[in-house]
Amino acid sequence: MANTARKPSRATIIDIAKLAGVSYSTVSRVATNHANVSPGTRERVLRAMEQLGYTPNQHARSLLTGKSNIVSVLVHAIGTEYIGEIFRGFEEALAAKDYNLMLYTTHRHRGREAEYVSNIMQGFADGLLLVVPMGRESYLQRLRASGFPYVIVEEAIPDPRDPSVGITNRKGAYDATRYLLQLGHRRIAFITDVMNLNTAVERNKGYCDALAEFRIPYDPELVPEDDFIRPQPSAITQRLLELREPPTAILTSSDPIAFRVMEVLSREHGLHVPQDISVVGFDDIPTASIVSPRLTTVRHPMAEMGRVAARMLLERIQSPDLPPEHVQLETQLVIRESCHPPRVG
Repeated sequence: MANTARKPSRATIIDIAKLAGVSYSTVSRVATNHANVSPGTRERVLRAMEQLGYTPNQHARSLLTGKSNIVSVLVHAIGTEYIGEIFRGFEEALAAKDYNLMLYTTHRHRGREAEYVSNIMQGFADGLLLVVPMGRESYLQRLRASGFPYVIVEEAIPDPRDPSVGITNRKGAYDATRYLLQLGHRRIAFITDVMNLNTAVERNKGYCDALAEFRIPYDPELVPEDDFIRPQPSAITQRLLELREPPTAILTSSDPIAFRVMEVLSREHGLHVPQDISVVGFDDIPTASIVSPRLTTVRHPMAEMGRVAARMLLERIQSPDLPPEHVQLETQLVIRESCHPPRVG
């Protein structure tokens, strides 16, 4: 004969209210640790919860408080030290306030970015951190109008309407290029990220500023684009070295690109860094200080940017009417071993 016994259903807040002899709203106040409950009533409700094996889940809490204590993060990709450092900052700031992260990756797909933002606005999260967004024109107006809390992270050109955190990208590229010029380099290549990113545009401006200061003409052949998501260091380095006047130094848009370029120069072309050609990165991820030669790079305060952005978002979740705030953190040139004056002759 089949066993027809039914498994007991999970206890609900209504069950707790009936057993404790109190109202649904009183159970809600106890579940959310509200102060306006008498000690005797609180004890009775807690005993009923224990007796029925009730544990309020995250969704139930969100229904009671209007907050899920979850923040969504929209990022182009994961698995890099750059993103890892930013996430470390996010997690430190959010964990201090008992918040968790919900991750969405777009792989720089504009349609997917807009779709994810729409889902996040209608879903479970309390706020949104947008890391280097690309398709923002398709959804930022809706975000602003909705009042949904958000912060743009790694924003190079702040819009007064959007809360954002960024770094001094233009200054960072200027400092790196100027350092190479001071070493005596005059043919300096700059491998940029895709130029529809504001960060890439600002860094290119800094590169041009330094060239202009030393009265060096801008040569577009020395400024190839390389997509950080799908890098092509071998092909780009090959094209640069085949120029009639090849570069004596290469500035890159990120440390991982610099590492790949150094590997290509050595493995495929038999060139030594920095004796034959100098290389400079951007970000100062942890690996930059342990590769050989140790990489000269522009320090990007990634973890601090994550902490500042997360704190800013939490403030906006608590006070949605706060005016937009814009923070720019300083970059710093870190000189190590990958640069040298150009060879003579």
